[in-house]
Amino acid sequence: MKVISPRMHGYLDFLTVILFLLAPGLFDLSDLPALLAYSLAVIHLIVTLASDFPFGVVKIIPFTVHGWIERAVGPALIAVPFALGFSGDETARNFYIAAGVAIILVGALTDYQGQVKD
Repeated sequence: MKVISPRMHGYLDFLTVILFLLAPGLFDLSDLPALLAYSLAVIHLIVTLASDFPFGVVKIIPFTVHGWIERAVGPALIAVPFALGFSGDETARNFYIAAGVAIILVGALTDYQGQVKD
């Protein structure tokens, strides 16, 4: 059941950007986990602003492709603490796993085929 509209998804995208920007301070992330969080905030903002949906500015990425990007990002975020060697940092590991699960859930509930209105 796809209960998240393109507009609501946009709000959640901006919330995700803010969360990644604030995460290093909120969760005391250091070094690589913090740098990754800042980088992901910038990348997520670029993808959001470049997507063809209500909050897109440039609208060069079809919303369905935006969905496929997030389908890849969610599982990648879960794997990243293990792949990049900071799985021993419980706070950083749990933050990235939670972020990945949240992105997977939002993706599963978003109507990427829905009517995209500005």
